[in-house]
Parts: sequence; C-alpha cells; structure tokens
Amino acid sequence: MWDSFPNVKQDESGPDPVDTRLGVRLAALRAERGWSLGELAERSGVSKSTLSRAERAEISPTASLLNRLCGVYGRTMSQLLSEVEAEPALLIRGADQTVWEDRASGFVRRSVSPPHSGLRGELVEGRLASGSDIAYDRPPVPGLEQHIWVLEGALDVTAQDAEHHLGTGDCLRLRVWGPTRFRCAGPDPVRYVLAVVLP
Repeated sequence: MWDSFPNVKQDESGPDPVDTRLGVRLAALRAERGWSLGELAERSGVSKSTLSRAERAEISPTASLLNRLCGVYGRTMSQLLSEVEAEPALLIRGADQTVWEDRASGFVRRSVSPPHSGLRGELVEGRLASGSDIAYDRPPVPGLEQHIWVLEGALDVTAQDAEHHLGTGDCLRLRVWGPTRFRCAGPDPVRYVLAVVLP
C-alpha cells in the first residue's frame, strides 16, 4: 500500500536517521530555551521519560507528540522536520521528499514543499490506513489555516466541534484554534493534500 513512499523505514534493527536528527534538534530547541526535561514536560503535557527517549531517538515520536512539541516551540510540523534536513532548495524531487511514518496510528506524511524554516505556506501529502484515527489536542500554531483536499478515499475531519465527511475531490478550508481529529473509517486507505498557511 505504501509503495510510493520509498523512504519509509522498514528496518527495525536501529534508529531511523530522520528520528536521530529529529532527536538532536528537539534537544537543541530545549537547550536554546534553557529548559530542563521537567520544564518541557510541564509545558507540553508529555512525560519526561517520553521526551528523553525521543531526544535520544530511542522511540519514533508519534504525530500527536510532535504536534504538542511544535505547539510549545511555535513551529508547524513541516518547519520542525525541515530543520533536520540539509540546506533548503527551491526544487525538491519526489524521491527526495521527506517521508515520516507514525506506525502507531497508521499515518504516513510526505513533506511535498521544499523545506525552509521561513515558509509561511507548505504542502503535505498524508495517507491514513483504514481504521486510522489521529487526534490533536491543539494546533502547533493557533489560528493555523489548513486546506484539506482528498485525492483518494474518504476522510472524516472534526474541528471546532463540527464533523466533516470528505470524499474524493472534496476540499475543506478551516482555521485551527482547538482540537482536531482525522479519521479514515472507510474500507480503503485515504490519500489527501494538506495545505498549511501560518497566520
């Protein structure tokens, strides 16, 4: 099912290089602010042990965990992931786009836009396996604008206590202020484009 995502980690023998670079960056962001693991745990609502293991790349962080940390550090997920890449380019080939997988939730995320920490707008391709359900308790940046365009399958999105059922070709535009939920209830996986614009 994920044949078009050649960079997805398949080998369980060691830490994924992206997870390792991500852990180093997360540790650096915490150090830049002079926070202890305890202080970051209080700000993010994530346990010290989980934060420590993520920084040491002993675990592959989930989408929900990264979302919480992005909220604390004032970044979108794409901005954070772009910071663990090499020099930003204007063009990025499909084979070179960063792919990240949250195995626990069945979510695969491809950063389509060329990475750059100063981006205000970005494109992301998401895939959810059938039965996948991801809940975010807050946006990484309050007031974040999102456009969700379903390319294949069906996606249920809940935001601001409103539920939206999106079929193939449908597009939902929203500003994110609170919790959101993405769910693939259909028998088939869903593939969608997420356009994100910073406020």
